[in-house]
Amino acid sequence: MRCKYTAVEPKLTAKLIRESKMKLSNINAILMALAFVTSSCGADAYIKKGEKNLALGEYFDAANNFKQAYTRTPAKEKMARGRISAKLALCYDKMNASQKAVGAYQNVLRYGLADANTHLLFGRQLLKTGAYKAAEEQFKIALDSLPNNKLASEGLISAQQATQTKNEGSRYIVKRMEVFNSHRADYSPMLFGDEHNKLYFSSTRNEAKGNALSGITGAKPADIFVSERDDKGKWTKPEPVPGGLNTDYDEGACCFSPDQRTMYFTQCTTNPNYPRYAQVMTSARADAAWAKATKLEISKDTLSSFAHPAVSPNGQWLYFVSDMPGGQGGQDLWRIKLTTNGLGEMENLGEDINTPGNECFPTFRPNGDLYFSSDGHVGLGGLDIYVAKQNNNQQWEIEHPGFPLNSNGDDFGLTFEGPYNRGFFASNRGDARGWDHIYAFEYPEIVHSIKGWVYEQDGYELPAAQVFMVGNDGTNLKLGVLADGSFRQVVKPGVEYVMLATCKGYLNHKEELMVKPSEASHEYVLQFPLASITAPVLIDNIFYDLDKFSLRPESKQALDELVKLLNENPNVTIELSAHCDYRGSAEYNKALAQKRADAVVKYLIDAGIAEERLTPVGYGKEKPKTIRKKLTERYKWLKEGDVLDESFITQLDKDKQEVCNQLNRRTEFVVQRTTFGLLDDKGNLKAKKKTPKKAEKETEDVFDIVE
Repeated sequence: MRCKYTAVEPKLTAKLIRESKMKLSNINAILMALAFVTSSCGADAYIKKGEKNLALGEYFDAANNFKQAYTRTPAKEKMARGRISAKLALCYDKMNASQKAVGAYQNVLRYGLADANTHLLFGRQLLKTGAYKAAEEQFKIALDSLPNNKLASEGLISAQQATQTKNEGSRYIVKRMEVFNSHRADYSPMLFGDEHNKLYFSSTRNEAKGNALSGITGAKPADIFVSERDDKGKWTKPEPVPGGLNTDYDEGACCFSPDQRTMYFTQCTTNPNYPRYAQVMTSARADAAWAKATKLEISKDTLSSFAHPAVSPNGQWLYFVSDMPGGQGGQDLWRIKLTTNGLGEMENLGEDINTPGNECFPTFRPNGDLYFSSDGHVGLGGLDIYVAKQNNNQQWEIEHPGFPLNSNGDDFGLTFEGPYNRGFFASNRGDARGWDHIYAFEYPEIVHSIKGWVYEQDGYELPAAQVFMVGNDGTNLKLGVLADGSFRQVVKPGVEYVMLATCKGYLNHKEELMVKPSEASHEYVLQFPLASITAPVLIDNIFYDLDKFSLRPESKQALDELVKLLNENPNVTIELSAHCDYRGSAEYNKALAQKRADAVVKYLIDAGIAEERLTPVGYGKEKPKTIRKKLTERYKWLKEGDVLDESFITQLDKDKQEVCNQLNRRTEFVVQRTTFGLLDDKGNLKAKKKTPKKAEKETEDVFDIVE
């Protein structure tokens, strides 16, 4: 069992609170309805113990006590046995022990104690075992007394259509992943990392923290584990997440913010006297480790559970599951706004998604499609996976992915490998004990995507950057950048895109791409090196003949890139400088450097760059290079801040001296102004020209960026 419900259900941290944690008053009402007096020796004591366990949501312990009571009740006391069977059915239902639940419900029917609700619950368990004909019969009986019951009517349709749905199948390929699985429950996988090379998931295996067995599941409380994939694609043995993330309580169903700096997950604490309620926790990542978690205060409601967090791809919403008032019944999907000032407005996702049953385990594909699990929509039995997409009217449209992604068991908790429709999920299909296991899935499809990197020219990645993306199909997006300076975005074949990378303190960089139709998936790789506004920027691959200033043909590519950069940043003026090493006279080196700087500027002017934007300067050997941190990775014997003057170089051996001399012989530029053409004669900002067409205005707003 999977903490799939709230704190009181099996696998508590992972799957949901499903019908868990009923309010004490409701539990007591149920127990009173089921209460009875038996003359059987010792049975009443076990019944009392079982009822206490049940009130706390300890279904495993309750089932054991009720089973003891059943065996101690003589066969002739049919009424007493029937009532105990009803209690056992409820416990097995919550434990996901469907086969045992079916047996218990059969006893309730055999002893003549079944009502309409019994037939409904029995039918739902029969669906989970794949006994569709028998389930159909039970739903029909339930509907005779409950004609407007949505769960019964949806269950009937499910039972009637399930066999055909299985036979039709789908293009999904599903494979059980033994490398992740144990002899207990493993569920709620979540990929992590820029290359999706880490898999986090929850497990009740023996390596989980704590020694006590859960009265809910009969297993250890769940912990979060992680496995890593090496360069050859092999996954390592899962290990508990290091640090203070895991506790003696249940932890599970984790997810990550788009920048991968924050983890959200479910935790279910214990209390010997009260039902347990699930809560959402957060943990920040620092130095590649997760810090001790803190509670996320979604609501002041202390009698409801909050579980199964998922962050929208744009990072603006936190989706979660709750049984709080105001929903459609059972467990519902909700969302709350994530703002710079904390949590904002909260809303229920509505009846298009939520049902009187249970909706749980939300997750997103990067394209914005919402995936979740439900036992209230038409499906194959248990929790099925559904896809929710918003139409042009912002209404949710629900799709059932079919078999074999779904089964008659519980299927839930997807995670996607980037833009592709492949990844991992959890299911208890085929496990008589109800334990969940991790499966891989893939849906063959053609996906075109862009993988881009934004970084400082001659420096490190720029996670603070943003990328603006405009397509001739109406696409207008602002993309965030991950910690390694990368971003990914799905694109459409036949569309022309323009992307502009921008970051405070740096010049903009633009790339254009035409996505060609193809019969196979393809990922376009683009680089966005940003030139600093405050530091000298090296123009690499500028070549001159020995002791000459004429540009060699090999320099054309680098110079054309500089022309492109200046055109992309039309309000920038630069000082273009040439430098020499310390050898030779100062007068000669400075004169040669000046001629070389003049040659580069002439090339730029001939290419259409305004002369007023360019200042050529030959420094000769006056300004030896100062080493920046990035260069120390290539030359380990250099330190950040080293100045390559004559006194420094002459202390080195000959090979290192030559390296330093090469570094000094450079052409670079420094940004002087970022306001060229923006000011009038009086120094005031010129009025911006109005663009008549809306589409042109939108493009201008996106790309007219000056830092």
